[in-house]
Amino acid sequence: MDFSTCKMIRLTQDLQLKPFDCGREDVNSYLFDGAKSYDKQLLSVTYLIENADETIAFVALTNDRITLESTPITGRWKKYFFEYLPIGKKYISYPAVKMVQLGVSKYYQNQQVGTAVVDFVKRWLMTNRFTGCRFLTVEGIKESLPFYEKNGFYYITNDDVDSDARIMYYDLKRLEEL
Repeated sequence: MDFSTCKMIRLTQDLQLKPFDCGREDVNSYLFDGAKSYDKQLLSVTYLIENADETIAFVALTNDRITLESTPITGRWKKYFFEYLPIGKKYISYPAVKMVQLGVSKYYQNQQVGTAVVDFVKRWLMTNRFTGCRFLTVEGIKESLPFYEKNGFYYITNDDVDSDARIMYYDLKRLEEL
């Protein structure tokens, strides 16, 4: 996919949305029926990747945190907590940004567009550093879990293995190692 003809813009209340269909009615509905309302209520911010004719993809972001009281400290997360997080004071929660929605037009799926959007968000959070943010999180539906695994996300817990969606995280500090 050649992104040279695309632009990324923040969704605003007066922006006219261009055509978009990712093949999932719930994701389409979020963009067309909910995103502006969530933005107005200061609950999330949506960014669109567009060309002249259509929306190619979008991502909606909100603040999040990973709390130690609600997250079982086992497995990989235990290793992160005890070995990789800052030496000194251990916090009861760590700052994160959550991808509330990620949608890619069905005409651009399987062309690495979703991966490019996730990579952009990761690097954008590290480059701009508007606030402290250690993790990027997502509550991925079952069909999307292999996508997030491929993009370096790990499961916070195995307690949700039988759920319709699983909470995953990406440690942004890993970008310094790449």
